[in-house]
Amino acid sequence: MLKDERLNYILEEIRTYNKVKSSELSKHLNVSEDTIRRDLKELSDSGKIKKVHGGAMAASYLPYRFKDREIYAHEEKVKIVRKAVNLIKDDNVVIVDGGTTNLELVRLLPRDLKATFFTNCLPVATQLTEYENIEVFFIGGRVLKNAQVAIGLDVINALKDIRSDICFVGTRSIHHEAGITDIDREEAQVKRAIIDSSNQVVSLAISEKLDVIQPFVVGNIQSVNTIVTELNPDNKIFRPYKKMAIEVI
Repeated sequence: MLKDERLNYILEEIRTYNKVKSSELSKHLNVSEDTIRRDLKELSDSGKIKKVHGGAMAASYLPYRFKDREIYAHEEKVKIVRKAVNLIKDDNVVIVDGGTTNLELVRLLPRDLKATFFTNCLPVATQLTEYENIEVFFIGGRVLKNAQVAIGLDVINALKDIRSDICFVGTRSIHHEAGITDIDREEAQVKRAIIDSSNQVVSLAISEKLDVIQPFVVGNIQSVNTIVTELNPDNKIFRPYKKMAIEVI
């Protein structure tokens, strides 16, 4: 495939899915990852896309349907939640918000887990009803359709009455200086309330979301106790986070 054809293909994939992974492009286009990185750099330098760790995303990120996001980077999400699920203990009170990684988390919970879960995410709440020993509370409000989560003042006020042992925050972007950020202001406000209601804050993020900044602040980086990604915790990208005593799994 010629270079111009590759560039057009990459742009079309980003227009469709908002982001791409270098490894997947390399396999599909039958070229080396070095070639893909050069292609992504060229598109990034021209302002057409934004390079991130392991791939690229749209220069102006827009949310897309929950079902489409379930398909994207599924293997990486499974790796993340297999590590994260060990953080949940019997008798814990847990808050889980939206996102396809969080949905994968509740799918892989131990069948005999005894715990109480609060969530503002419709698919997460539905999945949790499959567990006999888990008590499920859905926090309702106006539904953000693309993300399938409840947002707004009713949700924020309800969270003020909850104290959880641990929360799992669906993360669109996390940066060692800017903290957790999001593309939607109201969703960011709900995530902030979840963090304020929790003793331990866990950010589940595929690695391409590291060192990326979105417009609306969820919380500073010091509000995060643990980051879980598909990468080896010894990866150099985590050095600035570890310097701030953040656990990396």
